[in-house]
Amino acid sequence: MSAKRILSLPQRLFRTLSLLTLLLIVSTAIGLAVGRQRLDVSGLLSDPFARTLFFELRLPRVLMAVLIGASLAVTGAALQALFRNPLADPYTLGVSGGGAFGASVAIGLGWSLRILGIPLVFFASFAGAMAAVLLVRAIARTGAVMLPGALLLSGVVVNLVSAAAVLTLQYLLDPSGALRILRWMIGSLDVVGLEPIGRMLLLLVPAWLALLALSKQLHLLAIDQDTAGTLGVNVARCETAAHMLCSLIVGVTVAAGGAIGFVGLIVPHAVRFLFGEDLRIVLPGSLLMGAAFLVLADALARTMLPSGELPVGAITGLLGGPAFLWLLRRRQQYTVV
Repeated sequence: MSAKRILSLPQRLFRTLSLLTLLLIVSTAIGLAVGRQRLDVSGLLSDPFARTLFFELRLPRVLMAVLIGASLAVTGAALQALFRNPLADPYTLGVSGGGAFGASVAIGLGWSLRILGIPLVFFASFAGAMAAVLLVRAIARTGAVMLPGALLLSGVVVNLVSAAAVLTLQYLLDPSGALRILRWMIGSLDVVGLEPIGRMLLLLVPAWLALLALSKQLHLLAIDQDTAGTLGVNVARCETAAHMLCSLIVGVTVAAGGAIGFVGLIVPHAVRFLFGEDLRIVLPGSLLMGAAFLVLADALARTMLPSGELPVGAITGLLGGPAFLWLLRRRQQYTVV
């Protein structure tokens, strides 16, 4: 009887990324093909309407879904490791809520200034997300111990306070400013042209690469903080870097697409279930699967209703809410046993 072959980490990583890249390619093809307006691929070279539909509307929207889905999923995986809590994600920890409030202030007040070509709303959203991370962490930490129950509760409270602050801001603004915030808060991937995609890539790609470079340290932190320190991880520096990177990524995605929930909760668990717990695989795997997931969710949102479309945040909420409750129930049963 031959022993079962055990794949090395590079082999498992290559297999995971190959399969998920194929999934992303198929998902992208589906996202480009579906929509209320039929797209004639053969007419891209000769039909101006088909070219406008594809390059100005359909392709930018799919790319926006790729960027936001990948960003939310990889930050969800990182936050779950950082806080050693399987229920952590940008939405449940209040990071998205903080980013939403920061972006709402910039949108409502009409801050159109750009710094180095980057809209000020990105910076405002990053500041709100970073403040939410620090606040949740401070509330949940007692000495050197992070309390899981307090972590989730403080995240929920930060989200509620942020939502109340956004509503107050809408009430105080004139109708046009309130409407701009309302349309953005729904969580939409509507975008015209590729210019916004370029601005997002300018910030997101370096942040992705830096977060992936921390995968080994985060993997050790997810096991145990003391063990990570013993094995040479500078725990304080790693946590600070991860907090900054996650806040930047979530801030950019929230500023661009609104508060889209639960992507960072569902996708990392799916990657762990399919490919194992090693964070050196989970982080890049979540990046690819998150992109594919949101592309498919947006395709469903565009075709689910015979006339009109649903916000993609509604689809992710309908999928993610039950998943969150199931994970919470499973965690409680495990704790009792």
